[in-house]
This record gives sequence, structure tokens and C-alpha cells, in this order.
Amino acid sequence: MAAAARGCGGVWRRAWQRGGGGCPAPAPREQRAVSCNARGGAVPAGKSGLAPWVPVVGLEIHAQISSNSKLFSGSQVQFAAPPNSLVSFFDASLPGTLPVLNRRCVEAAVMTGLALNCSINKKSLFDRKHYFYADLPAGYQITQQRVPIAVNGRLSYSLCIDNKMSQMVTKTVRIKQIQLEQDSGKSLHDDTRSQTLIDLNRAGVGLMEVVMEPDMCCGEEAAAAVRELQLILQTLGSSQAVMAEGQLRVDANVSVHHPGEPYGVRTEVKNINSIRFLAKAVDYEIQRQIEELENGGTILNETRAFDSKLGCTVPMRDKEGKQDYRGWHEAYLTRLIRKKQKKIHENVGKTANVNHQQVVNIDWIHERLPDLPSVKRAKLVEQYGILPEHSFTLLNEDGLTEFFENVVKQTQMKPKKVIGWILNDLLSYLKQHSLTVKESPVSPFLLADLLNLLEKKEVSSTAAKQVLAELWKGEGKTPLEIVKEKELELIQDQKELEQICQAVIDGQKNEVMAIKAGNRKVLNKLIGLVQRETQGRSNPVLVKQLLEKQLSE
Repeated sequence: MAAAARGCGGVWRRAWQRGGGGCPAPAPREQRAVSCNARGGAVPAGKSGLAPWVPVVGLEIHAQISSNSKLFSGSQVQFAAPPNSLVSFFDASLPGTLPVLNRRCVEAAVMTGLALNCSINKKSLFDRKHYFYADLPAGYQITQQRVPIAVNGRLSYSLCIDNKMSQMVTKTVRIKQIQLEQDSGKSLHDDTRSQTLIDLNRAGVGLMEVVMEPDMCCGEEAAAAVRELQLILQTLGSSQAVMAEGQLRVDANVSVHHPGEPYGVRTEVKNINSIRFLAKAVDYEIQRQIEELENGGTILNETRAFDSKLGCTVPMRDKEGKQDYRGWHEAYLTRLIRKKQKKIHENVGKTANVNHQQVVNIDWIHERLPDLPSVKRAKLVEQYGILPEHSFTLLNEDGLTEFFENVVKQTQMKPKKVIGWILNDLLSYLKQHSLTVKESPVSPFLLADLLNLLEKKEVSSTAAKQVLAELWKGEGKTPLEIVKEKELELIQDQKELEQICQAVIDGQKNEVMAIKAGNRKVLNKLIGLVQRETQGRSNPVLVKQLLEKQLSE
């Protein structure tokens, strides 16, 4: 377990350096060392002699439900639409308008609860949470404070040890609840004119709030858990979960305490819209709190924001005085009822007072659950014989699994070799040019065609990489056309190869003496020289055989 915690990467001790912009800089990664207890919390092993600290991290994740219309109105949901162009009378909270529940949103929440191993409440209610803000026209938010859709779930996620993909550990975070609620509008601050404009396009959009218990101990664990949740939501189709478009926003609750003591005062870092920023924000906030406490200060129960440019958290507002949201039941929405298939048939005709639009069939949803990411990874490993860490990379890149499988179907090369070309070559090209898999100029068919040439020994691996570079230009040429145009075919004339090998041997007398003295590693240099002479058009295996034969004579 101690080894597993090294993946957290963070020594929570007094080891700060003052950074620019007034923000303290976290300790360098190489100085961090964390051990974990059985519960999953981190207990630092500091060198300063100070008492160790236990960081505690809990998360509240708001996921925008993938639906054509909003939670309680028929207004369309569309990213980057013109301001206030998708606002119904209800969204603007005009008098006399009433909420009408979107069934799709309920089913998406139930599906998510089942995927996260939650207990689905058979009945749930909506509540009004009152607070004033300019982009909340009603003066309250319709949410589920008391009886949510789902409770008591768990999410398993994996993270690397010491940043090594070959060493991974699986951890679990408890899910407290999943609740439905409506989003607020958006405030657009115009500093040049000293004014704030309100866009209500987002007002009323359906959200799922997934509340994770404080079972994490560092930014890396929080980031890994959110990434796994993101993959699950995208697999289910319950949310597109594109963080850049605000479809997945994270609030991180962070505190520190000494082992055996009650939890410390927590701060909440709001509206983090990047997994990378989440890890940085949590790690920074842990360090900040420890620095403050060890200097004799106190931690305020406050809301903070993460400044990605400065790399630190900054205060937004305090939460010392408990806010009275004056929550009560939303009278204009009847209770939600979710039943098993059998119970629905048994109660036909017995619930005349129940609107059947408010009844959701749990079994029907459960039967339609797709394979979750963990199951997909296991199938990839079993079916193709690839390493477990490779399955994580395939799933983490949108569309890469389908690309890999399409290549495997069309090539004679074994999947274990194909995965190397996908992850080492194709993926590096994509990242270098900031492209997604779907934007790749090299299709699965073209890559499979190239790998077939390599498998048939018509080109060398060096030449194949040259062909891939040409394919990347997107000029519409096939791999075979490029091979012929660039004259990259393997030299089939063995006598020609023998002459080239002999010429290399004659020009490298010192290396020949070293090889005959027993240093066989030097032979690789001679193979490389032959490859250079042939411009990558020689088969390294055949070249090695010819060199060994000529050196033994």
C-alpha cells in the first residue's frame, strides 16, 4: 500500500518556495514522497521533523446531461449559440410558467447511478434552493437536496506509480449521491465598460451532480477519478462531458489534519474545468493549508478559485456564516417513481393518481447498459494480448480504440506489433500537430496497408516510418505508391547486400577487432552502417546473418 501511494506525488510538509505573482510554488515533484494508509488517505513522511499531515479531498462534479432540451422546459441545448437565443418563458422565470420534467434527463441520471454501482431510490423529490444571483432569474434553483436519484455508489479508478504506466494501482472512491438539478445562466463581465451582461442560454440546462466522499488524498487521485467518471459518462451517452465546453465542472473540497485527529476546516475550490488544472489546484491547496497551519495561522471555511495562469488558488468568498437556502419541496413537480419491470406490471391500474410519465423502468435501463471502460479494457487485453497499460491509453484517447481495431482487422500484422505503431508513431504525430484521432490524415486502411508491406518484408521498419511521414502529408497516395516513388523497397539481391556488408567491414577495422575479441554489441553498429548505406532498404535480420558469416571467415 505504501508503494501505491507514491502515485499521489506530494510531500505535504513545509517545503515551499515563493513563486511569482504572489503565489507560493509547490515543492518540486522529486522532493515529494507520500505513503498511504489502508483507507486511502495520505500520510506524509517529511524530513523536517514536523508532525505529518493527512490531506483529505472530496469532489462535487456537475455533468451536463446530453439532451436536446433543458431539464424543465422545451428550450434547445446548444453550445456557443448567440446570447439569450435559447431562452423560454420558464427559463426567464416569467410569472405563470411551470416546470415540465424532461424524462430523458431522469433516465440519464438513473443510467449513471447504475453504472456507478449506486442504489436507485424508488422515489425522489425536487426541492427549491433559494439564493440570489444575477444569472438565476427565479431566485432559486430546482435541485434534489433531500431525496436524490441515487445514493451509496462507488467508482474504481487506476493511477500510475511514479508516473510509470507499467506500474498501476486501482483505488475506489465512494459516491455519496447523484442528484438532478438545473444549471444557472452565465455572467459575462465587461471590464472595459465596468458592466456585467447576463446570458440565460445555459439557465435551466439539466445537470447531474455526482458527490464523491472525501476518500482521496492528492491531486493525482482526484484527476484519475474524474477522468474515469468522464469516460463512463461518455460511454453511457448520459453526458458528452467536454470540459472545454463547460459540460463537466468540478468543485474540490480540501482539508488537512494530523493522524488521529478530526478533519480540518475545508476549503472549496470552485468550477475547475480541466483535469490537469484539477490536479494542480488540489495539490496547491493542500500545500497552502499546511504552510498556513505550520506558520501558526488558521484555515478559513471559504470558497476559492484556481488561477491557471499563476498556478494558485485565490479567495472568492467566505463560508463562515452558514447560508440559509430556505429549501423546501418544489410543489409544481410530482415525486419521481422508479420501479422494476415486474412491479410496473403488478401496479397497472392501481396507481390511477400517478402520471406514468413520472415512472421510470429501472430494469429497462439496466438491460441497455453498454460495456463500461473497465470491461472494455479487460476485453482488449484478453482479445488482442496487449498490455493493460496500453488498454488505458487506447480508451483515454477518443476514437483510438476503434482506430486500433480497424487496423487489426485489415492487416496481417499481430496486434502486439500494431499497438506499437499506434501508440508510438501515430499518437506522437497526432500530439505533435494537436489533432484528434478523427482528424488524422492517415486512415486505419492506409496504416493497415503500410503494415502489410512491412509484414510481407517488402519494406524495412525504417522505410515504413518514412512512408508514414509521407502519408501524414495527406496527398492521397497509397503506401505502395510512396514506396515505388521513393525507391524504398527492400534490396532483394543478396549478392548486392553481401558487397555492401563487406565494404562496411573493410572500413571498420577497429570494430571488427572488437567483435572478434568477443564484444558482440559492436555488431549493432555495423548493422546500422549497412542500413545507412542502403538508406533503410535492407532487412536488418538478413544483414546481421551476412555480417556474422563474413566475420567468421
